[in-house]
Amino acid sequence: MTLAEKATELKRLHTDPEMLVVVNVWDVISAKVVADLPGCRALATASHSIAASRGYPDGEAIPRDLMIDAIAEIAGATDLPVSADIEAGYGDAGETTRRTIGAGAVGGNLEDQMKPLAEAVAAVEAVVAAGESEGVPFVLNARTDAFLMAGDRDPADVLADAIERGRAFLDAGAACVFVPGKLDEDAVRALVDALGPQRLSVIGVPGSLPQARFAELGVARISFGPWTQRLALTALADAGADLLAGGALPEGVRPLN
Repeated sequence: MTLAEKATELKRLHTDPEMLVVVNVWDVISAKVVADLPGCRALATASHSIAASRGYPDGEAIPRDLMIDAIAEIAGATDLPVSADIEAGYGDAGETTRRTIGAGAVGGNLEDQMKPLAEAVAAVEAVVAAGESEGVPFVLNARTDAFLMAGDRDPADVLADAIERGRAFLDAGAACVFVPGKLDEDAVRALVDALGPQRLSVIGVPGSLPQARFAELGVARISFGPWTQRLALTALADAGADLLAGGALPEGVRPLN
C-alpha cells in the first residue's frame, strides 16, 4: 500500500464499529513481534518508551532526529499502518508531522499539554495541513492532558475542559481525541456523548475499565503507552533476579528475536 492508502486504512480502523486495539512498540523487534500477532491491524509507537530505550526521560528530552529515526525504523519493519507519538510536536508540529510522514508513519498523537486553547488548536491545524501538503490524510489522534494535569481541580471542570478541547480539535481536523488517564465509566460515557461514537481514544492502564466495556461505550481506540515496555521490563527484571540467584530460564521461552 502507498502511504495515502495506509492512512485511509488507519482512518477506517478508527471509525469502524469494532474498537481499534493498538499495542505500543518502541523498536524494530518489538514492532515485528506485535505485528505478527493474530488480530494486530495497526501499530502505535510510544514516545516515552522510545526515549527510555535510548537513555532519555519522557517529555521531548530526546532529540527530534532520534525520535524520527526510531519511527522510521519501526515503520520500515512492518506493512501495517503506523501511528507515531510525536509528543507536543518538538516546537514545530507541522514540520515534525512532515518528517514523521517521510519516516513512513500515517497517523500520530499530539499532546496539548494544556496550553492555551488557541495555541493547541493551531498545532492541530498545522498537523492536518502538513498531511494535506504531503498528500497523506494523516490520522491525528489529538491528545488533551486535561485529566493527566488535573491536580486537585473539580472533576466536573476537568471533564468540561476535556470536552471543550476535544470538540475544538475535531473541528480543526483531528480524526479522534485522545484523553489519557484512568477514566471511570461516567467520564467515558460523557466524553463519547459529547464527541460522538468512534471519536474517543483512551489508554489502558492497570485498573482501567475492561476493553469490552470501552467498546460498548463507543470508544474508537485503546492503546497502552509505556505500559507495554514496562510489562516487558518487569518480565526481564523478574527473570534476571531469578537467574542471578541461581535459577534457570523458565519453560516456554520463545525465540521471538
